[in-house]
Formats: sequence, structure tokens, C-alpha cells
Amino acid sequence: MDNNTKAFELRNKYNEFKYKKYMISLDDDNIYLTYNFEITNLYEFNPTITIKKKNYIKEKILDNKVLQNLVFNLGIVEAISYWKSTFSKNFIIECGYLNEEQKSFFKKLFYNGLGELRYRNNIEIEYDDFINITTTGNKIELVKEYENYTDYIFPIGGGKDSNVTIELLNRRPDNLCFIVNPKEVTLECAHASGFDYEHIIEVERIIDKNLLDLNSKGFINGHTPFSAMISFLSTLIGYLTHKKYIALSNENSANESNINGRNINHQYSKSIEYENDFRLYSSNYLYVNTEYFSFLRPISEYQIAYLFSKFDKYHSIFKSCNEGSKKEPWVWCNNCAKCLFVFIILSPFLYKDKLVNIFKEDLFEKEELLQLFIDLTGHGNLKPFDCVGTFYENRYAVSKTIESLKGEQLPYLLKYYKEHFTLEDTSVDLLKEWYKDNNLNDEQEKILKEWFK
Repeated sequence: MDNNTKAFELRNKYNEFKYKKYMISLDDDNIYLTYNFEITNLYEFNPTITIKKKNYIKEKILDNKVLQNLVFNLGIVEAISYWKSTFSKNFIIECGYLNEEQKSFFKKLFYNGLGELRYRNNIEIEYDDFINITTTGNKIELVKEYENYTDYIFPIGGGKDSNVTIELLNRRPDNLCFIVNPKEVTLECAHASGFDYEHIIEVERIIDKNLLDLNSKGFINGHTPFSAMISFLSTLIGYLTHKKYIALSNENSANESNINGRNINHQYSKSIEYENDFRLYSSNYLYVNTEYFSFLRPISEYQIAYLFSKFDKYHSIFKSCNEGSKKEPWVWCNNCAKCLFVFIILSPFLYKDKLVNIFKEDLFEKEELLQLFIDLTGHGNLKPFDCVGTFYENRYAVSKTIESLKGEQLPYLLKYYKEHFTLEDTSVDLLKEWYKDNNLNDEQEKILKEWFK
């Protein structure tokens, strides 16, 4: 049975997904969010999110309608991971209310956020037929607050981008950083950035084991829009801590589709399209004075690599490899698209000794990475489904590195590139690029531009 047929069979057999309730509780140590979802006639799910409660919490927790609304909305995004197992036609929300504009926001998020999953599983469902969202719960009546929020929250993922944002923007002593399911790498990055224990917000997110059971039984599985969950969760934390800005580290390169001519983007929930949609949704429906934006949006991965190359205190710490994150300790696997991309984009600035010291080997010498190398530079069939830069950025970085090695013997992948493809015109200075479609204010823009004068 092909995946498209399987999807429609599951969709017809399990045609109701219910978001039944959310619960908020606390003790002396933590705030607990628990959700209850159900695929009718299949399984119930009770995923949890635990916010470690420290002295940064400024809002009351119980009987707080703004918080209830934030937790309710976060649950809709959390439900995507479970709903996608069956692609149930009807998504029924029993514990709250959405108007038609809100439903449209979430329908778009579900559809585009699962674009990669649909493509990789060959699931062909038209947008209009994709999901029917209905609500049977009561609307939470809210009043817009006007309390003055200050300072920043920085989500940390362990990679180069968030470290760059913090290095450039972290100028206030009361700023906080925010880590979901902390690992040694993310905590080390936080400490290297100057955050002590009292300024690190730790969040534990636990997937219900029934979802893992469905995955093992061959139900629909694949990439979900994790960054969309971060947008709602970080806004909730911004409310609890009264922080004005949530500074993401999504760059302009995240806007590029993985498939030419189709809106299939592994990084959809990191794109400016989603960022703008979420900012509008937050302004209209979340009633919080926190502002969500990406500080690195005006620049490219190439420019971020240039900045990161200057902050060598992170070079032995940071990790971006998804495969390697499954191991203890987190490592570079040196065999995936993400590892090769990071190696490529840093190569104009750190190749050879410093870069080899980071990865413990020269990835340009690995013949088995040739097809990934071809795909990353836009000479293959598609862009790898990972958080990697644009084809042009990769070609430019490769061309820059080849030019810097004049008179030296080229490693295998660079030699192959030079013999088979045309080098980019590197007289064009990518470090001077600036993308105007962003949400930085004047102060933030000035800080970022200072580094490229």
C-alpha cells in the first residue's frame, strides 16, 4: 500500500481528533502543563510541559485567564505531533473557542508546517480539504494589558545562530535564556554566553509514549513545525517573566523552499511568512506585551557564519547535528546534510585547521558525502530536508574557499566542484547583503549593522 492510500484509509477510519482539555498546576519547584488529546477509537495522549519555576516568574499562575489562553493556544500546536499520525479530517477542540480567523491561522500552520511530511510520504490532500477545525468550548474573555515589559529572552538550541544573537544583543543584566529539554551542549552555550543558573529558563517537554507506539506501528510520521511550538511557548514564558522581546535566530535563508516551484519548506515555521503570521495572531489573540521576532532575519547563513567565526569560545562547544543529538554526549555525526552544510558555510572563515578541530576530520575529504555536497550546492534533485543555507550561499562559500586555497592541493569535494561546476563570482560581497523584510526595530537594526561596516 502506498503512503497516500494509507493516509486516506487512516483519515477515514479515524476521522476525529479531539483536543479535550488542558491542565495547569504547580508546586514549589515547577509549573506543569498537561494536555489531553484523543484520536477517537484509537488512543488518548497526555503530553506534558514542565517550566522550572524560579525567581523570574512575575505572574500568578492559577485562575489567570491570560495564562489559560496562552496554554490553550500552545496545546493546538502541541497537538500537531499527534494529529499527524492519522491526518484526521475533523479536529475538534472541546476546551476552548476559536473564531474563523484563528482557525485559518492554524489551518495554514498545519498545512505548511507539515509540508515536508506530506511531500516525503507522498500524501496529496488539497488545502481546502486538509482539516476541518471546530470548537465546542467556551471563549476566554480577556482584557488587553498595558504593563511595561522590558529586556530579552533568548531561545538557545546549541547551534551557531543563537550564540551569535546573544553575543550581539545580550547587553542587559536581567535578560534570560530559554532551553527546551536542556542538554550539556545547550547549557554550556548558555554559560559561555554569560548566563548563570538564575537566568536560564529550563523547560522539559515529554512526548506521550502512545505516540511512539503509533510511530513503531507504521502510522504517519515525519517532520513537524517545532519552531511554531517555540513561538507559543516562548510567548507564554515572556508573559510569566514580563520580558519585552523574544529574540529568535532565524535567518533570511530559512525562507527558501526545498522543492523548486512548490511551497515545501523544512523551515516553514522559521520563515518570515510564519513570523509575520504569528506576530499578527499574537497581537490580536494572545493579549501579551511580549514581541516575537528574529534578530538575524536581515542577514544570511553566510553572514552568520562570518560572525560566528569571530566567537571562538563557542567553537569547541556548539552542535547542530540532529543525528548526533541522539547520542550522549551530543556529537557531530559527520555524515549528514547538516554537518556538511555547517562545514561548508564556515569554511571561508575557518578552513582548514580550526574547522577540522571542530569536526575532528576534514569533511571535504569524504568521498561518501559527494551526493549531499552536490545537493547542498543546488546541482542535485532537491535541497536536503534540514536547516541548511540556500544553494547560492553554499556555492558562494565553496567558491570562496577554493579561491583561498590557490596553489594548494584541493580536498576531494572541492576538487570535484572545481572540475565539474562553475565557480560563483566572489567579487560580489555577500557580507554587504541586507534583507529589508524583517521585524527589527531601529536599535536592533543598528546593533546588527555595526558588524558589517
